[in-house]
Amino acid sequence: MALSSAVAANQHPGGSFLLEERRPDDIFTPEDFNEQHQLILQTTEEFARNEILPSVEKMEHKDFAGSRQLLKKAAELGLSSVDIPEAYGGMEMDKVTSAIIGDRIAVYAGFATTWGGHTGIGTLPIVYFGTEQQKRKYLPQLASGEIVGAYALSEASSGSDALNCRARAELAPDRRHYVLNGEKMWITNAGFADLFTVFAKVDGEKFTAFLVERGFPGFSIGAEEHKMGIRGSSTCPIILNDCQVPVENVLGEIGKGHHIAFNILNIGRFKLGAMCVGGARISLENAIAYARQRKAFHKVIADFGLVREKIANIGVNIYVGESMVYRTVGMMDALLSGLDKSAADAAHQMRKAIEEYAVECSILKVWGSEMIDYVVDETVQIYGGYGFVEEYPAERAYRDARINRIFEGTNEINRLIITGFLLKRASSGQLPMLPAIKRLMEEVLSGPPEEEEAGGPLAAERALVGKARKIALFVAGVASQKHMQDIQDQQEIMGAIADIVIETYAMDSAVLRTAKLAARGGEAAAALPLAMTRVYLASAADRVESAARKVLAAVAEGDTLRAQAAILRRLSKREPVNTIALRQAVAQRLIEAGRYVTN
Repeated sequence: MALSSAVAANQHPGGSFLLEERRPDDIFTPEDFNEQHQLILQTTEEFARNEILPSVEKMEHKDFAGSRQLLKKAAELGLSSVDIPEAYGGMEMDKVTSAIIGDRIAVYAGFATTWGGHTGIGTLPIVYFGTEQQKRKYLPQLASGEIVGAYALSEASSGSDALNCRARAELAPDRRHYVLNGEKMWITNAGFADLFTVFAKVDGEKFTAFLVERGFPGFSIGAEEHKMGIRGSSTCPIILNDCQVPVENVLGEIGKGHHIAFNILNIGRFKLGAMCVGGARISLENAIAYARQRKAFHKVIADFGLVREKIANIGVNIYVGESMVYRTVGMMDALLSGLDKSAADAAHQMRKAIEEYAVECSILKVWGSEMIDYVVDETVQIYGGYGFVEEYPAERAYRDARINRIFEGTNEINRLIITGFLLKRASSGQLPMLPAIKRLMEEVLSGPPEEEEAGGPLAAERALVGKARKIALFVAGVASQKHMQDIQDQQEIMGAIADIVIETYAMDSAVLRTAKLAARGGEAAAALPLAMTRVYLASAADRVESAARKVLAAVAEGDTLRAQAAILRRLSKREPVNTIALRQAVAQRLIEAGRYVTN
């Protein structure tokens, strides 16, 4: 697929958004979708509405034969093979396309989970780590939906702590196969999958991945889990009882399974972020449709200010989520644009490009999963008592959303990854964060600077993002100075710093996208995105300041704390924004349209 200029120009190091101000043209946005992107978006939307939604009740009642049929239909449309090279039956399209499909297929979380488990963590380990023989044997069948993939990492005693698994693998005396023993838990697609990426420790020590077929001797599936949500997906344990796996089915290197586990989760995180945005979009449609027809006190509830406030907030979150997701995948595609796909190490280089944005992927996962929780909760509230009843879509969406904060590494783990990865890159010199912190410290200690009036489109919003960056660096600096290398053990502080970083990325992405829209069509044409951006920045700035206060109070006291709090007040200074009027304008437009729009 030909790259747009917006993608090709967008080569920036991961995490650098915290240090450098970008230009609007530096980022990729949904408005930059090319014809192929638009075509795949339309194809996915039609598949979702014509095939997935009519099958929801069957899948909710565990009709997994229907799920397999849907996977086959998705494959026929090219929706299951965008990340598989053409040489093995795939479409080999860009990461923007991959995110678009995840976004639009998320109209029903049960099938989105099935599809994601198959096309993502069920297939990509082979794409990135498989031998030529393994790729030729399995990828064409996975691409076509002939076989279904699954990923078996978690165990009852090792969820987030995956490297502490108990499953063992021993080389058989004939040296032709490994014998695996153990049990894996919470395996998506397990009830009907054909091929599993299973992690076990060779000789009880070397963490290794294996490709295990359902029919291998000693392999069996446990009973379906009775889950709170995503009931339309299959989740079972798998049991390995002297399971015989041919030596040629070792995936990657012996003892290097962690490379597979962690890299694949990065990809899963950005796709999950995209799916959360898609889920929010369908919840907004449902909420507006209900609010427009439900009457109370002789008027529809869509006319009530507090209901309109909820609708506006949901729309704002979708806009910000889109901005973050497509900015991130645009950066990935930019880094991948110079890759020689015929090179022997092409898969390795592709993994490295995605790993470059590990921080951004974790941000998408945390922000997206918490955003969709907020959205479905407010949707239930708009429905009132009916939102608590199974026959209405609000109830199922509410249950389905909760797993997202656990999937692909818990949000707690991902918060530690965000801060830890940034500090690691800073200490190694890969990210010039330490010099930036030093310059900021010199600036704040020299006293209040003269206030300068910023100019140009969205000047106030850009200034607010700049202040968020400074707060993130200031707080990271004082916390690191206090705890030095031991900061990794201060999880509450690490989590609060991550919250500031997350909000900074969200604010920055929204402002850049809106500035790009304003530059193309004028501020009048970007009126709705501008209102959405201002609403989000007002609340995000409050959250940044609150998280910063939490850190400062934990690392200082007395005069030092008072001095640092004064610096924070200076960095946080801003004019109040009339968010009530802005939300009214956003809600009015969304209610008129009956769905999420940006114009």
